Amino acid sequence: MTTDTSDAAGVFEAHRSALTGVAYRILGTASDAEDVVQEAWPRWSGADRAGIEDPRAYLVTIVSRLAIDRLRSARARRESYVGEWLPEPVSDLPDGADRAELADTVEFAFLVVLETLSPLERAVFVLREAFQMPYAEIAEIIERSESATRQLSRRARDHVRERRPRFEADRSARRRITERFLRACVEGDLDGLKGLLAEDATLVGDGGGKARAPLRVLLGRDKVGRFLMALPGSFEKFLASIGAPAADIRVEVGEVNGAPALICAAAGRIVAAVVLDVDGGRIRNVYLVANPDKMSHLRLPDPS
Repeated sequence: MTTDTSDAAGVFEAHRSALTGVAYRILGTASDAEDVVQEAWPRWSGADRAGIEDPRAYLVTIVSRLAIDRLRSARARRESYVGEWLPEPVSDLPDGADRAELADTVEFAFLVVLETLSPLERAVFVLREAFQMPYAEIAEIIERSESATRQLSRRARDHVRERRPRFEADRSARRRITERFLRACVEGDLDGLKGLLAEDATLVGDGGGKARAPLRVLLGRDKVGRFLMALPGSFEKFLASIGAPAADIRVEVGEVNGAPALICAAAGRIVAAVVLDVDGGRIRNVYLVANPDKMSHLRLPDPS
């Protein structure tokens, strides 16, 4: 058995970013993705690496299988989750040099759609659509036949296509809409805000029972608009509870999962992210992540 630990560590570190990217797309949780990659290390360091022709493929296999198992157990635990569950937002994408090619497959709204797939469908979709892996390799990873893997891929792809926006806005348009959204919320302009929302807009909140967020999905521009108008007051109540002045509220347009979004801080700590799903020039879905357990991978943009 190969015992050169330093060589094993060097190879592992060279692929860590890509492995984290695979795990995050399968799991939707950055902290779990990092844990899965760490779990892969002893399996790699203890393997007979002399017989491994493609270290990257070997490592992706390990990480994918671990992520699928973890996702299955996570789905079972989420049955007792308080309110709606949303992915964990990140400010920095996990793929390093691959960022440009893979950014669209880690966008927040895209990860929300992936939550509607089964663990196997999700893994197959990620490995095929995001990382362009051959079906034969994916079949080996998930321990299914190649024909069954192709069926899983086709079903997942059709499912995702049905739920993705038909008229996605480009990055500059999304930023302009995000800035107008922020301005309307700050100024208390309900009519202006409703003008940005699609008639059937939804708001999905994730407070995890630890922060203020709707327990159920809000449907319709009126309900969504009125809830958003009340958000500044909830931040002020939070500040009052810890003895901080209202001036300590800061909301910035920043980067969340590679796209423009609002990052909210109070008394120096990030307390929420608001991600807008824009379709046809209107905001179709508003995702509010306020669970404090999901804030550790966010940061406020640097002052310009």
